[in-house]
Amino acid sequence: MSKKIKDTDYLFLSARIRALENGLLTRARMERMLEASTIEEAAKVLTECGYEELTVVDVDAVNRMLAHARDEVIADVTQFVPDRRLVDVFKIKYDYHNAKVLLKSEARGTDASRLLVDTGRAPGAALAKALAEGELSDLPKPLAQAMLEARSLLASTKDPQQADFLLDQAYFREMADMAAETGSSFLEGYVALMVDAANLRSLVRVRRMGKDSDFLKTVLFRGGSVPPERVTAADGSAELEQIYGSGLLADAAALGQTAAQGGGLTAFEKACDNAQAAYLSTARQVAFGEQPVIAYLAARDNEFTAIRIIMTGRLAGLPVSVIQERLRDVYV
Repeated sequence: MSKKIKDTDYLFLSARIRALENGLLTRARMERMLEASTIEEAAKVLTECGYEELTVVDVDAVNRMLAHARDEVIADVTQFVPDRRLVDVFKIKYDYHNAKVLLKSEARGTDASRLLVDTGRAPGAALAKALAEGELSDLPKPLAQAMLEARSLLASTKDPQQADFLLDQAYFREMADMAAETGSSFLEGYVALMVDAANLRSLVRVRRMGKDSDFLKTVLFRGGSVPPERVTAADGSAELEQIYGSGLLADAAALGQTAAQGGGLTAFEKACDNAQAAYLSTARQVAFGEQPVIAYLAARDNEFTAIRIIMTGRLAGLPVSVIQERLRDVYV
């Protein structure tokens, strides 16, 4: 029997993470990036957060910088974390991203190697080789099974959306199962909130499309605090607050009600993400344990997204106000 991991086993890593949090991208730093006179000056702000200095600032350079930073974060935390499954929960999404890319490129007969990432449990090239050779036994079993089922579904339906949804179902299911295996109620709660947010987004989009509950059943995930049956059983005109209004997604549900009737989606999507940020912020009150580790990994993921929004927005010449609308709350 393996030794039970205690909160005190995280003492060193928790202290390390508290020090690393000083380098996180703050709201003030984001504002400086937005107000910088040039894109090069905006990029220099990132060096204060430990990012490499860019000699040329374009979309490809930004993506390479973020990919390198993401790999460093994963490697650093993995080196010290008592339970590596905490890190694997955050690596799973890259496996399924690669699976989607590979299956679509296979169906179209195209090369999508440039779209693969190596931050998952299996490097992108290794996953591509395994799929091409039909040797998936070395991959995590749920991932391998989902890829085979999605490949078969794509071949029979020619519908990449159905294949994507099948992979998304497997993604959330595997992530929830792994979170449960760690015994961390904080991680389980975070994954459940992610599922709830995904289902709320689906509910809003289905209503915007004018589809019925039968269609809604086909696009909902299990593993959230609100069962899919409760969502589909609600009357089509029911207020979203009646379904999701008792928790962190209350603001998102209120905005989703307007979005479901044809209103804008930006504020609603932002509120869904901010609910997750609010959940993670509670980890700042925990001195040591797995909570600071989980929150830090999620915060870095959100930081990478914020940097991409700012830098690509500025490169595209978007107004600052438009970029600001897309930015989410930050952990620090």
